[in-house]
Amino acid sequence: MAATTILSVANLQKSFITEEIFSGVTFQIAEREHVALVGVNGAGKSTVLRIIDGLEHPTGGEIVQAAGLRVTYLAQESTFSSSNSLREETRSAFAHVIEIADRMREIEHEMADAGDGLDRLLIEYDHLQTRFDSGHGYDVEHRTDEVLFGLGFTEDQFNEPVDRLSGGQKTRVALAKALLADPDLLLLDEPTNHLDLEMLEWLETFLRTWHGACVIVSHDRYFLDRVTTRTLDLSFGRLEDYPASYAKHLPMREERMVRRVKEYEEQQEFIARQEEFIRKYGNGQRYREARGRQKKLDRLERLPRPEEHDRLHLRLGGALRSGRVVLSTTTMGIGYIDPDGPATLIQAPELVVERGDRIGLLGPNGSGKTTLLKTLMGTLPALSGEYQLGTNVKPGYYAQSHEQLRGKGSSTTLSAILDTGPMNEEYARTYLGRFLFTGDDVYKHIYELSGGERSRLALAALLLERANFLILDEPTNHLDIHARETLETMLNDFEGTILFVSHDRYFIDRIATKLWIVEGESMSVELGNYTDYQRAIGRREAGELEPEPAVAPESIEPLAGADVVVTAKGKPRRLTDSAIQKELGQVEREITKLEGRLNEISDALAVASIDEDVSAIERLGEEYEKTQAVLDDSYARWETATRAQPVAV
Repeated sequence: MAATTILSVANLQKSFITEEIFSGVTFQIAEREHVALVGVNGAGKSTVLRIIDGLEHPTGGEIVQAAGLRVTYLAQESTFSSSNSLREETRSAFAHVIEIADRMREIEHEMADAGDGLDRLLIEYDHLQTRFDSGHGYDVEHRTDEVLFGLGFTEDQFNEPVDRLSGGQKTRVALAKALLADPDLLLLDEPTNHLDLEMLEWLETFLRTWHGACVIVSHDRYFLDRVTTRTLDLSFGRLEDYPASYAKHLPMREERMVRRVKEYEEQQEFIARQEEFIRKYGNGQRYREARGRQKKLDRLERLPRPEEHDRLHLRLGGALRSGRVVLSTTTMGIGYIDPDGPATLIQAPELVVERGDRIGLLGPNGSGKTTLLKTLMGTLPALSGEYQLGTNVKPGYYAQSHEQLRGKGSSTTLSAILDTGPMNEEYARTYLGRFLFTGDDVYKHIYELSGGERSRLALAALLLERANFLILDEPTNHLDIHARETLETMLNDFEGTILFVSHDRYFIDRIATKLWIVEGESMSVELGNYTDYQRAIGRREAGELEPEPAVAPESIEPLAGADVVVTAKGKPRRLTDSAIQKELGQVEREITKLEGRLNEISDALAVASIDEDVSAIERLGEEYEKTQAVLDDSYARWETATRAQPVAV
């Protein structure tokens, strides 16, 4: 038996002044169907949801809802104000059930003096009782608590006024109310924003067992694969419908694209042949045939050229090679100083990061992950313990709040890039084009940029640093799926070392080879990616696997020759030995010269790549490899000389 259609959208169109956002959007939603709505930033996904909910009017088209359809819409960010407590505000999702309960109590009092009207009251009461039961009236308190706990709230927050909550917490309150409203159709716009991994897993379980229909806009591919079974792709103003989850729809989309490209090219060849015939014989003996062919061409429905999305062109080139050990720590206290004294968030064990490691730092919101990254960057002091950066390590930091852009709000994107180092305006504009800033976009002020544009600009600035140790805090925030895929490809090609925080499990699976797991104040180390970690947890719970020790420092050589030691007080100590200064000085001068040449070659390669100068790319690439090999030998000599120094005490 076919599922009942609860929503029909036909030829939906939306335009702003002269710009058409989309047109011809047509689809249906059946009861209990879970659908993903995907597309690049700015494609109009949120607009489609708002039109369905009646918050915006379409330029054209028609929407037909089933009679009595209850629709609930969750916006990306919630900025509502309420003096209610957290629990009271969340319970307001049951307003219709609470009204029914109040009316039932009124009827109970009226029955005592109803007289001839008793039958009428009994009929009304019975009808209300049915609605009360179907609305889970007896489970209001239990369901409210269940959802609040699932979305990361603690019981001691239940009586806290909503107005005191952060923006992210308010968005979670709005999500809780949307889930508890129990509509027939749930419209969710980026529901995974502000959720940590534990909350994400809870939400997935909730939605997978939920009986209603939902349309979900999200850039979280892992979430979409777990929750949805159908994908609507809004691209270039048109909607494509795929009967599959996100991952499974990708080969279908590629197959359609290949077929359309082939059909377009075949039609173009046909048109070219006809036009050549018409040009050749239009005024000759075969002019009648030529006129006939011209009429056929005039009537021919021309296929549009298949369009591909512009992609970021990210390349991490010119980074210097670090020593084998990039970072090592003693046991460290990570946290901050408040008026009452030190507040410890993480008690980190001894840690070692080696060249080529890709480490994902996972833990609940507020557990201290960002604080740990800032401590390792040297912008915050450790409460106790110390860390050492290895030989020739150059960290590069990407902050989720885009701190590197702070204080530059009135600057343009172009000036922000020009400020990063010596380059001319033409090169800076071309470079920004690789990050999809084209034309007048380069003159946009930073305060005018969207979240996605700020993320792209911050990435552009980071790549110019030529760091060999990337420390990334939520790098996929505000990026659409296409941009995330490009970032993943770039990081997988990167020859340096990466430490990152992310809630994007798809991203973690593609990048991480090791995980640092924060639980409470403790931290452990796991090999593999997120999926490997989940499997290991399952085996441990089944008694099949013993937990791995947090670290095995004895298996790693001591970090001899670290160029910097940073203590808990933030004071650097340099390890020196006058007996080998001459050798060190000579090698360091060689390294400086080789690094300078490598940077020059890297800049020339970037220009050649933009100009598509194949011969220059080949010549420079060969020189780059030879110079890098000589530089690697110099690094090895530097490490040998440094290792001969006595360790400072």
